Amino acid sequence: MKATVTPWIVGALLATTGVAEAQDKSLTLGTNNWAENIAVANLWKLVLENHDYDIELANVGKSALFAGMAADDIDLSLELWLPYTDKAFLAPYKETLEVHDAWYDRTGLGLVVPSYVDIDSIGELGERADEFEYQGRPTILGIDPGSAIAGMTDDAIETYELPLEQVNSSEPAMMSALGSAYANQEPIVVTLWNPHWAFADYDLKYLDDPEKVYGDGDTIYWFSREGFAADDPWLTAVLDAWHMSDESLGELMSEIESVGDPVDGAQTWLDANRDQVDGWLAAGDDA
Repeated sequence: MKATVTPWIVGALLATTGVAEAQDKSLTLGTNNWAENIAVANLWKLVLENHDYDIELANVGKSALFAGMAADDIDLSLELWLPYTDKAFLAPYKETLEVHDAWYDRTGLGLVVPSYVDIDSIGELGERADEFEYQGRPTILGIDPGSAIAGMTDDAIETYELPLEQVNSSEPAMMSALGSAYANQEPIVVTLWNPHWAFADYDLKYLDDPEKVYGDGDTIYWFSREGFAADDPWLTAVLDAWHMSDESLGELMSEIESVGDPVDGAQTWLDANRDQVDGWLAAGDDA
């Protein structure tokens, strides 16, 4: 007997399939306020929306990011610094969250001063703390207190017995203070990392950290909720193929900084680097 399917059943099946596809293409990408994170998150939002994804950027603190991903409220995030910076954040979830391939090699992290400041180590900073006054007291300017680098800086103050206080604010506020001090050739010490556009715009140097409080350089991976690779093998393959050099990432961040808008800057970079992005996307063809 020839099977027949009534039109309403066909319609229901098509509607269900369409909903499933729409749901599969709706992703929440966890972000933070670090310059390179803003840059790559907006780049991938543009790229994926051109491939019919619906991408929501969720800007959250580090602890909330990991907890939200473990609860399946966040699908993926583009920065996991290992083996040092994000080790403590990952530890409670390392059996459930999926750590994928690296896209950036050998980061830097630590206390940074302009090159015109004639000290080279964190120990020397302690000896000349009075030169680094901010609002009337010896200060290390940092970013938000929930960040990994803020915790490391507290450890550095204790380890090196520094008579300075860490003052936490936002990255833009810290960079504004750095820019002002740099323009006036004044001493200043900030918590900074690379990749970051500041190293292209200013002549800066890390203070030597012989106690390795800030580690010895990390690799940056992308990571996701449990089951993501099975749910979206195409995007997993694409992001696993993604890799950026210091030069290409620096150009992306610098473009965003110069235009003052992450979407416009990322679009300008994307338009100029289609071949590089197409190479990443091609990896999904075999998924």
